[in-house]
Amino acid sequence: MVWDMSDTSPSDPSESRDARETTHENRDAPQATGHPETTENPDFAAMTRDIAEVPAVEVIVTVAVNLMSAAAVKLGLTDEGDKHKDLDEARKLVHALAGLLDASTTEISSFHAAPLRDGLKSLQLAFREASLVPDQPGQGPGEKYTGPVYG
Repeated sequence: MVWDMSDTSPSDPSESRDARETTHENRDAPQATGHPETTENPDFAAMTRDIAEVPAVEVIVTVAVNLMSAAAVKLGLTDEGDKHKDLDEARKLVHALAGLLDASTTEISSFHAAPLRDGLKSLQLAFREASLVPDQPGQGPGEKYTGPVYG
């Protein structure tokens, strides 16, 4: 497989260049909505200005909430339950969340940190409960940063 910088998926090297170019032409054709796809670059100056106005604490909290949400889905804690359950992925997300909270302890106030730490502990306990062979206390995801978690 060969990745073309303008492709979002690999192409077969045996496929002719003309066939790939036809695919690129089709990508710019009007879609079912009747609106052509735009190939213009987004306004990076406006995006940078918007990001610059966001306080660091808000960025940290937003990332933490996104990690918590993704971990909950991977733990099967959503309405769809086991459909998206993947404990390996959940472990990585919980570990990343614990690392982020540990690293940002001095940067965010307890007003922001307390509910995030509570959510982290809930996810760690849910992980232990969902595991067929639970990790020993202190060995679970994120416990490197939080210490052992007990229910």
